[in-house]
Amino acid sequence: MGKPSTSPLPGVAGSSSDTDAMSLHTQPGDRAYDDDVPELQPADMPPPYSDIESGTTANEPLLPNVSQASYIHGSLLGRNYIHEVDANSGAEYFMFESLDKDPVVLESQIKLSATKPPRPSVRILGTHSQTVRENGKSEKKTITDFDVLVELTPYLFSDAPRGKSWTQLRTVEDTEKTRRGTILRKRAPGVKRDLEITNTKPTLAEWCHRYCARHAGLKAFVLRRQVTGFDEKRLKQRLETLVRDTNYRGHVNISFPVKDDYVVVYNVSKINRWRLTPWIVWLCYLTFLWLFTWPFLFFRTKWFEVAIAEWPFSVTEANGDKRYVSMSEEHIFNLWGRAISRAVLSKRQGMLTEEDLIASQTSPEEPFAGALAGAPSFLREGINAITAVNRRLGWGGDSW
Repeated sequence: MGKPSTSPLPGVAGSSSDTDAMSLHTQPGDRAYDDDVPELQPADMPPPYSDIESGTTANEPLLPNVSQASYIHGSLLGRNYIHEVDANSGAEYFMFESLDKDPVVLESQIKLSATKPPRPSVRILGTHSQTVRENGKSEKKTITDFDVLVELTPYLFSDAPRGKSWTQLRTVEDTEKTRRGTILRKRAPGVKRDLEITNTKPTLAEWCHRYCARHAGLKAFVLRRQVTGFDEKRLKQRLETLVRDTNYRGHVNISFPVKDDYVVVYNVSKINRWRLTPWIVWLCYLTFLWLFTWPFLFFRTKWFEVAIAEWPFSVTEANGDKRYVSMSEEHIFNLWGRAISRAVLSKRQGMLTEEDLIASQTSPEEPFAGALAGAPSFLREGINAITAVNRRLGWGGDSW
Protein backbone atom coordinates (compact mmCIF):
# COMPACT_ATOMS: atom_id res chain seq x y z
CA MET A 1 0.00 0.00 0.00
CA GLY A 2 2.96 2.25 0.45
CA LYS A 3 6.14 2.61 2.45
CA PRO A 4 6.04 4.08 5.97
CA SER A 5 6.81 7.76 5.82
CA THR A 6 9.03 9.49 8.30
CA SER A 7 6.89 11.81 10.41
CA PRO A 8 4.87 13.68 7.79
CA LEU A 9 2.95 15.53 10.47
CA PRO A 10 3.56 19.23 11.16
CA GLY A 11 5.59 19.86 14.25
CA VAL A 12 6.95 16.31 14.53
CA ALA A 13 10.67 15.79 14.65
CA GLY A 14 12.08 14.66 11.37
CA SER A 15 9.15 15.95 9.32
CA SER A 16 9.65 17.18 5.78
CA SER A 17 10.28 20.88 5.33
CA ASP A 18 8.70 20.79 1.89
CA THR A 19 6.57 23.92 1.63
CA ASP A 20 4.23 22.24 -0.85
CA ALA A 21 3.14 19.48 1.54
CA MET A 22 -0.32 20.39 2.77
CA SER A 23 -2.00 18.68 5.70
CA LEU A 24 -5.70 17.90 5.20
CA HIS A 25 -7.78 17.25 8.34
CA THR A 26 -4.53 16.85 10.29
CA GLN A 27 -4.84 17.17 14.04
CA PRO A 28 -1.34 17.72 15.46
CA GLY A 29 -2.63 17.17 19.00
CA ASP A 30 -4.03 13.71 18.25
CA ARG A 31 -1.59 11.00 19.25
CA ALA A 32 -2.47 7.34 18.99
CA TYR A 33 0.17 5.23 20.70
CA ASP A 34 0.11 1.48 20.55
CA ASP A 35 2.01 0.25 23.59
CA ASP A 36 -0.68 -2.05 24.99
CA VAL A 37 -1.03 -4.62 22.21
CA PRO A 38 -1.35 -8.08 23.78
CA GLU A 39 1.16 -10.65 22.57
CA LEU A 40 -0.76 -13.77 21.52
CA GLN A 41 0.51 -17.20 20.66
CA PRO A 42 -0.19 -18.23 17.05
CA ALA A 43 -2.73 -20.86 18.16
CA ASP A 44 -4.65 -18.48 20.42
CA MET A 45 -7.85 -16.84 19.30
CA PRO A 46 -7.95 -13.04 19.44
CA PRO A 47 -9.23 -11.33 22.61
CA PRO A 48 -12.81 -10.02 22.85
CA TYR A 49 -13.73 -6.82 21.08
CA SER A 50 -14.16 -5.08 24.44
CA ASP A 51 -10.41 -5.37 24.97
CA ILE A 52 -9.86 -2.90 22.12
CA GLU A 53 -10.55 0.74 22.88
CA SER A 54 -12.13 2.32 19.82
CA GLY A 55 -12.59 5.83 21.21
CA THR A 56 -16.11 6.12 19.75
CA THR A 57 -19.57 5.35 21.07
CA ALA A 58 -21.57 2.37 19.86
CA ASN A 59 -23.96 4.51 17.84
CA GLU A 60 -21.30 6.42 15.89
CA PRO A 61 -20.56 5.38 12.30
CA LEU A 62 -17.20 3.92 11.29
CA LEU A 63 -16.79 6.51 8.53
CA PRO A 64 -17.93 10.13 8.24
CA ASN A 65 -21.19 10.53 6.35
CA VAL A 66 -20.17 12.93 3.58
CA SER A 67 -21.97 13.37 0.26
CA GLN A 68 -20.13 12.99 -3.05
CA ALA A 69 -20.88 16.63 -3.84
CA SER A 70 -18.56 17.62 -0.97
CA TYR A 71 -15.62 16.42 -3.06
CA ILE A 72 -16.53 18.45 -6.16
CA HIS A 73 -15.60 22.08 -6.65
CA GLY A 74 -18.53 24.47 -6.38
CA SER A 75 -17.99 25.96 -9.84
CA LEU A 76 -18.69 22.53 -11.38
CA LEU A 77 -21.96 21.85 -9.55
CA GLY A 78 -25.02 22.56 -11.63
CA ARG A 79 -22.92 22.68 -14.80
CA ASN A 80 -22.63 20.20 -17.64
CA TYR A 81 -19.45 18.52 -16.39
CA ILE A 82 -18.44 14.87 -16.63
CA HIS A 83 -17.70 12.88 -13.49
CA GLU A 84 -17.41 9.13 -13.97
CA VAL A 85 -16.49 6.51 -11.36
CA ASP A 86 -15.19 3.09 -12.36
CA ALA A 87 -17.36 0.44 -10.71
CA ASN A 88 -14.46 -1.98 -10.17
CA SER A 89 -11.50 0.18 -9.17
CA GLY A 90 -13.33 3.26 -7.88
CA ALA A 91 -11.11 5.50 -10.04
CA GLU A 92 -12.69 8.91 -10.72
CA TYR A 93 -12.63 10.76 -14.04
CA PHE A 94 -13.38 14.48 -14.48
CA MET A 95 -13.86 16.50 -17.63
CA PHE A 96 -14.79 20.20 -17.61
CA GLU A 97 -13.53 23.22 -19.47
CA SER A 98 -12.64 25.21 -16.33
CA LEU A 99 -10.33 22.41 -15.21
CA ASP A 100 -8.39 22.83 -18.47
CA LYS A 101 -8.08 26.61 -18.48
CA ASP A 102 -8.27 27.81 -14.86
CA PRO A 103 -5.37 26.54 -12.70
CA VAL A 104 -7.03 27.88 -9.54
CA VAL A 105 -10.13 25.75 -10.13
CA LEU A 106 -7.98 22.73 -10.98
CA GLU A 107 -5.90 23.15 -7.82
CA SER A 108 -9.02 23.49 -5.68
CA GLN A 109 -10.53 20.34 -7.19
CA ILE A 110 -7.35 18.36 -6.57
CA LYS A 111 -7.29 19.51 -2.94
CA LEU A 112 -10.93 18.51 -2.50
CA SER A 113 -10.35 15.11 -4.07
CA ALA A 114 -7.36 14.57 -1.78
CA THR A 115 -9.64 14.78 1.28
CA LYS A 116 -11.55 11.69 0.11
CA PRO A 117 -9.85 8.56 1.47
CA PRO A 118 -8.67 5.56 -0.51
CA ARG A 119 -10.45 2.31 0.34
CA PRO A 120 -7.85 -0.28 1.40
CA SER A 121 -8.93 -3.75 2.44
CA VAL A 122 -7.48 -7.14 3.21
CA ARG A 123 -8.63 -10.14 1.19
CA ILE A 124 -8.27 -13.73 2.42
CA LEU A 125 -8.80 -16.20 -0.43
CA GLY A 126 -8.77 -19.97 -0.07
CA THR A 127 -8.83 -22.33 -3.06
CA HIS A 128 -8.14 -25.94 -3.88
CA SER A 129 -7.79 -27.94 -7.08
CA GLN A 130 -10.28 -30.62 -7.98
CA THR A 131 -10.41 -33.01 -10.92
CA VAL A 132 -13.85 -33.49 -12.43
CA ARG A 133 -15.05 -35.57 -15.35
CA GLU A 134 -17.23 -33.94 -17.97
CA ASN A 135 -18.24 -35.53 -21.26
CA GLY A 136 -15.81 -38.35 -20.68
CA LYS A 137 -12.86 -36.02 -20.12
CA SER A 138 -10.99 -35.18 -16.93
CA GLU A 139 -10.57 -31.51 -16.21
CA LYS A 140 -8.77 -29.80 -13.38
CA LYS A 141 -10.74 -26.94 -11.82
CA THR A 142 -9.98 -24.41 -9.11
CA ILE A 143 -12.62 -24.36 -6.39
CA THR A 144 -13.01 -21.31 -4.15
CA ASP A 145 -13.49 -22.40 -0.53
CA PHE A 146 -13.76 -18.89 0.93
CA ASP A 147 -13.16 -15.32 -0.19
CA VAL A 148 -13.30 -12.90 2.73
CA LEU A 149 -12.66 -9.15 2.72
CA VAL A 150 -12.26 -6.71 5.61
CA GLU A 151 -12.20 -2.99 4.86
CA LEU A 152 -9.36 -1.04 6.50
CA THR A 153 -10.52 2.48 5.61
CA PRO A 154 -11.85 3.31 9.12
CA TYR A 155 -8.33 2.92 10.53
CA LEU A 156 -7.00 5.78 8.38
CA PHE A 157 -8.88 8.22 10.65
CA SER A 158 -7.86 9.41 14.10
CA ASP A 159 -11.53 10.31 14.66
CA ALA A 160 -13.67 8.67 11.96
CA PRO A 161 -17.08 10.16 12.90
CA ARG A 162 -15.60 13.67 12.61
CA GLY A 163 -13.44 12.88 9.58
CA LYS A 164 -10.10 13.68 11.28
CA SER A 165 -7.01 12.16 9.68
CA TRP A 166 -3.31 12.76 9.15
CA THR A 167 -3.45 12.98 5.37
CA GLN A 168 -1.10 15.22 3.41
CA LEU A 169 -1.14 16.42 -0.17
CA ARG A 170 2.27 16.70 -1.80
CA THR A 171 3.86 16.83 -5.24
CA VAL A 172 6.37 14.34 -6.57
CA GLU A 173 10.03 14.69 -5.71
CA ASP A 174 12.46 15.58 -8.47
CA THR A 175 14.15 12.18 -8.03
CA GLU A 176 10.92 10.21 -8.52
CA LYS A 177 10.28 8.66 -11.90
CA THR A 178 6.88 9.81 -13.12
CA ARG A 179 5.21 11.45 -16.10
CA ARG A 180 5.56 15.23 -15.90
CA GLY A 181 3.48 16.26 -18.88
CA THR A 182 5.21 13.53 -20.86
CA ILE A 183 4.48 10.13 -22.35
CA LEU A 184 7.15 8.19 -20.47
CA ARG A 185 8.11 8.25 -16.80
CA LYS A 186 11.31 10.05 -15.95
CA ARG A 187 13.01 12.16 -13.32
CA ALA A 188 12.99 15.94 -13.34
CA PRO A 189 15.36 17.62 -15.81
CA GLY A 190 18.86 17.92 -14.38
CA VAL A 191 18.43 15.04 -11.92
CA LYS A 192 20.41 11.84 -12.22
CA ARG A 193 19.38 9.06 -9.88
CA ASP A 194 19.54 10.48 -6.34
CA LEU A 195 21.79 13.41 -7.25
CA GLU A 196 19.62 16.52 -7.35
CA ILE A 197 21.11 19.61 -8.94
CA THR A 198 17.94 21.58 -9.63
CA ASN A 199 16.07 24.15 -7.59
CA THR A 200 13.09 23.53 -5.30
CA LYS A 201 10.52 21.17 -6.79
CA PRO A 202 7.35 22.71 -8.27
CA THR A 203 4.38 23.20 -5.98
CA LEU A 204 0.87 21.99 -6.76
CA ALA A 205 -0.10 25.48 -7.94
CA GLU A 206 2.86 25.53 -10.34
CA TRP A 207 1.96 22.12 -11.76
CA CYS A 208 -1.64 23.23 -12.28
CA HIS A 209 -0.39 26.29 -14.20
CA ARG A 210 1.87 24.09 -16.32
CA TYR A 211 -1.02 21.73 -17.09
CA CYS A 212 -3.40 24.51 -18.11
CA ALA A 213 -0.72 26.21 -20.22
CA ARG A 214 0.22 22.99 -22.02
CA HIS A 215 -1.10 22.96 -25.59
CA ALA A 216 -1.82 19.31 -26.28
CA GLY A 217 -4.66 17.57 -28.03
CA LEU A 218 -4.94 15.01 -25.24
CA LYS A 219 -3.70 15.56 -21.69
CA ALA A 220 -4.54 14.39 -18.20
CA PHE A 221 -3.81 15.52 -14.63
CA VAL A 222 -3.64 12.67 -12.09
CA LEU A 223 -4.03 12.59 -8.32
CA ARG A 224 -2.97 9.39 -6.59
CA ARG A 225 -4.30 8.53 -3.12
CA GLN A 226 -1.72 6.42 -1.32
CA VAL A 227 -1.81 4.51 1.98
CA THR A 228 1.53 4.74 3.79
CA GLY A 229 2.98 3.24 6.95
CA PHE A 230 1.08 -0.05 6.74
CA ASP A 231 2.95 -3.29 7.50
CA GLU A 232 1.30 -5.71 5.08
CA LYS A 233 3.82 -8.47 5.79
CA ARG A 234 3.12 -8.44 9.53
CA LEU A 235 -0.66 -8.72 9.16
CA LYS A 236 -0.36 -11.25 6.35
CA GLN A 237 1.67 -13.60 8.54
CA ARG A 238 -0.83 -13.42 11.38
CA LEU A 239 -3.82 -14.01 9.10
CA GLU A 240 -2.21 -16.94 7.33
CA THR A 241 -1.48 -18.55 10.69
CA LEU A 242 -5.09 -17.92 11.73
CA VAL A 243 -6.41 -19.67 8.61
CA ARG A 244 -4.02 -22.61 9.01
CA ASP A 245 -5.15 -23.00 12.62
CA THR A 246 -8.55 -24.04 11.25
CA ASN A 247 -6.65 -26.99 9.72
CA TYR A 248 -7.30 -25.71 6.22
CA ARG A 249 -5.13 -27.57 3.70
CA GLY A 250 -5.86 -25.62 0.54
CA HIS A 251 -4.04 -22.68 -1.02
CA VAL A 252 -4.20 -19.39 0.92
CA ASN A 253 -3.72 -16.08 -0.87
CA ILE A 254 -3.78 -12.90 1.24
CA SER A 255 -3.71 -9.59 -0.64
CA PHE A 256 -4.34 -5.92 0.10
CA PRO A 257 -6.39 -4.36 -2.72
CA VAL A 258 -7.01 -0.60 -2.70
CA LYS A 259 -9.98 1.11 -4.37
CA ASP A 260 -10.68 4.80 -4.96
CA ASP A 261 -6.96 5.48 -5.29
CA TYR A 262 -6.89 7.50 -8.54
CA VAL A 263 -8.46 10.74 -9.75
CA VAL A 264 -7.91 11.67 -13.42
CA VAL A 265 -8.79 15.04 -14.94
CA TYR A 266 -9.02 14.81 -18.74
CA ASN A 267 -9.06 17.84 -20.99
CA VAL A 268 -12.26 18.40 -22.94
CA SER A 269 -12.03 16.63 -26.30
CA LYS A 270 -14.09 14.25 -28.38
CA ILE A 271 -11.55 11.44 -28.01
CA ASN A 272 -11.52 11.74 -24.22
CA ARG A 273 -15.31 11.61 -24.22
CA TRP A 274 -15.10 8.39 -26.22
CA ARG A 275 -12.61 6.83 -23.80
CA LEU A 276 -15.14 7.41 -20.99
CA THR A 277 -18.10 6.02 -22.93
CA PRO A 278 -18.67 2.39 -21.81
CA TRP A 279 -20.19 1.05 -25.03
CA ILE A 280 -17.33 2.46 -27.11
CA VAL A 281 -14.78 0.92 -24.74
CA TRP A 282 -16.49 -2.47 -24.98
CA LEU A 283 -16.71 -2.16 -28.76
CA CYS A 284 -12.95 -1.66 -28.92
CA TYR A 285 -12.39 -4.74 -26.76
CA LEU A 286 -14.80 -7.03 -28.58
CA THR A 287 -13.66 -6.02 -32.07
CA PHE A 288 -9.96 -5.89 -31.11
CA LEU A 289 -9.82 -2.24 -32.09
CA TRP A 290 -7.84 -1.70 -28.89
CA LEU A 291 -4.83 -2.99 -30.82
CA PHE A 292 -4.95 0.32 -32.69
CA THR A 293 -6.61 2.67 -30.18
CA TRP A 294 -4.30 1.82 -27.28
CA PRO A 295 -1.04 2.81 -29.09
CA PHE A 296 -2.76 5.94 -30.41
CA LEU A 297 -3.88 7.04 -26.93
CA PHE A 298 -0.53 6.09 -25.41
CA PHE A 299 1.52 8.27 -27.73
CA ARG A 300 -0.96 11.16 -27.94
CA THR A 301 -1.78 11.69 -24.24
CA LYS A 302 0.47 13.92 -22.13
CA TRP A 303 0.21 12.83 -18.49
CA PHE A 304 0.79 14.93 -15.37
CA GLU A 305 1.12 12.31 -12.62
CA VAL A 306 2.51 14.76 -10.09
CA ALA A 307 0.06 14.99 -7.14
CA ILE A 308 -0.03 12.47 -4.28
CA ALA A 309 -2.42 12.42 -1.31
CA GLU A 310 -0.73 10.39 1.42
CA TRP A 311 -3.01 8.73 3.97
CA PRO A 312 -0.74 7.51 6.78
CA PHE A 313 -1.69 4.37 8.66
CA SER A 314 1.29 5.13 10.87
CA VAL A 315 4.27 7.47 10.99
CA THR A 316 7.81 6.92 12.21
CA GLU A 317 9.40 9.53 14.43
CA ALA A 318 13.02 10.63 14.17
CA ASN A 319 13.96 8.38 17.11
CA GLY A 320 12.44 5.34 15.37
CA ASP A 321 9.23 5.17 17.41
CA LYS A 322 6.13 4.27 15.43
CA ARG A 323 2.90 6.18 15.94
CA TYR A 324 -0.48 4.97 14.66
CA VAL A 325 -3.31 7.19 13.52
CA SER A 326 -5.85 4.71 14.90
CA MET A 327 -5.01 1.02 15.39
CA SER A 328 -1.92 -1.02 14.77
CA GLU A 329 -1.85 -4.10 12.55
CA GLU A 330 -1.88 -6.19 15.73
CA HIS A 331 -4.97 -4.44 17.05
CA ILE A 332 -6.78 -4.96 13.75
CA PHE A 333 -5.93 -8.66 13.87
CA ASN A 334 -7.16 -8.88 17.45
CA LEU A 335 -10.35 -7.04 16.51
CA TRP A 336 -11.27 -9.08 13.42
CA GLY A 337 -9.57 -12.41 14.10
CA ARG A 338 -12.59 -14.26 15.46
CA ALA A 339 -14.88 -12.95 12.71
CA ILE A 340 -12.40 -13.97 10.01
CA SER A 341 -11.96 -17.43 11.51
CA ARG A 342 -15.73 -17.96 11.60
CA ALA A 343 -16.07 -16.69 8.02
CA VAL A 344 -13.36 -19.08 6.81
CA LEU A 345 -14.99 -22.06 8.51
CA SER A 346 -18.38 -20.96 7.14
CA LYS A 347 -16.89 -20.75 3.62
CA ARG A 348 -18.05 -17.17 3.28
CA GLN A 349 -17.54 -15.07 0.17
CA GLY A 350 -17.82 -11.30 0.52
CA MET A 351 -17.14 -8.33 2.77
CA LEU A 352 -17.39 -8.76 6.54
CA THR A 353 -19.49 -6.16 8.33
CA GLU A 354 -20.12 -4.91 11.85
CA GLU A 355 -22.76 -7.64 12.21
CA ASP A 356 -20.07 -10.28 11.68
CA LEU A 357 -17.90 -8.57 14.27
CA ILE A 358 -20.71 -8.63 16.83
CA ALA A 359 -21.74 -12.19 16.00
CA SER A 360 -18.17 -13.42 16.47
CA GLN A 361 -18.30 -12.24 20.09
CA THR A 362 -21.81 -13.45 20.94
CA SER A 363 -21.66 -17.03 19.61
CA PRO A 364 -18.07 -17.87 18.66
CA GLU A 365 -18.69 -21.62 18.97
CA GLU A 366 -21.02 -21.71 15.94
CA PRO A 367 -19.42 -20.53 12.65
CA PHE A 368 -22.73 -21.02 10.79
CA ALA A 369 -24.85 -19.31 13.44
CA GLY A 370 -26.18 -16.66 11.05
CA ALA A 371 -27.12 -19.11 8.32
CA LEU A 372 -28.71 -21.52 10.80
CA ALA A 373 -30.84 -18.98 12.62
CA GLY A 374 -34.19 -20.64 13.38
CA ALA A 375 -33.03 -24.05 12.11
CA PRO A 376 -33.90 -27.24 14.08
CA SER A 377 -31.49 -28.13 16.84
CA PHE A 378 -30.46 -31.44 15.21
CA LEU A 379 -29.37 -29.55 12.05
CA ARG A 380 -27.35 -27.04 14.05
CA GLU A 381 -25.69 -29.84 15.99
CA GLY A 382 -24.92 -31.75 12.81
CA ILE A 383 -23.32 -28.78 11.06
CA ASN A 384 -21.26 -27.92 14.15
CA ALA A 385 -20.10 -31.55 14.38
CA ILE A 386 -18.92 -31.48 10.76
CA THR A 387 -17.06 -28.22 11.40
CA ALA A 388 -15.39 -29.69 14.49
CA VAL A 389 -14.23 -32.76 12.55
CA ASN A 390 -12.91 -30.59 9.71
CA ARG A 391 -10.87 -28.53 12.15
CA ARG A 392 -9.42 -31.70 13.66
CA LEU A 393 -8.73 -33.73 10.51
CA GLY A 394 -8.24 -30.99 7.93
CA TRP A 395 -10.32 -29.64 5.05
CA GLY A 396 -10.04 -27.89 1.69
CA GLY A 397 -7.13 -29.93 0.32
CA ASP A 398 -6.57 -30.68 -3.38
CA SER A 399 -8.34 -33.74 -4.77
CA TRP A 400 -7.39 -35.67 -7.87
